[in-house]
Amino acid sequence: MTKNAQSISSRRDFIKGAAIMIGGAIGALLGLPSAAYLLAPAVEAVEADAWISVGALDSYAPGTPTLFEFTRTRVNGWERTASSYGAYVVREGDSVVRVYSNVCTHLGCRVTWRPELKHYVSPCHDGHFEMHGGVVSGPPPRPLDEFETRIQEGQLYIEVPARRRTS
Repeated sequence: MTKNAQSISSRRDFIKGAAIMIGGAIGALLGLPSAAYLLAPAVEAVEADAWISVGALDSYAPGTPTLFEFTRTRVNGWERTASSYGAYVVREGDSVVRVYSNVCTHLGCRVTWRPELKHYVSPCHDGHFEMHGGVVSGPPPRPLDEFETRIQEGQLYIEVPARRRTS
């Protein structure tokens, strides 16, 4: 190979190498942030529990279960999920409040308070629960789940999700 051909070949290799390095640097500068943007939702921590305001404590009559319904939206990665919840607030005094889930522990049907029976009744298989969620009759294997509560400045808050009760 002649000296002139060798010189052209080395210049060509140099330009090729420089183009590859510059292209790689530009690709990394654009690609890494793009990859981080696309992957970030998949690795974010998901909030497990949350305190939800149920309203003013005075708006619930003592001794009468009152239904409170709400929807909670959670974002998990790219998926947005809206879950509908229901809770029966049972106020026993000025600072004693218990809140029960309205989901039957047998098959997950929504229970309703029947004042004439003084029971929560599940429409699926006629399960009955007393005012404080205990099983009265039917197939439910355990009492209604109960929400943790707290009262701050006259407002009632519950912690979602409800806690599983065994007896």
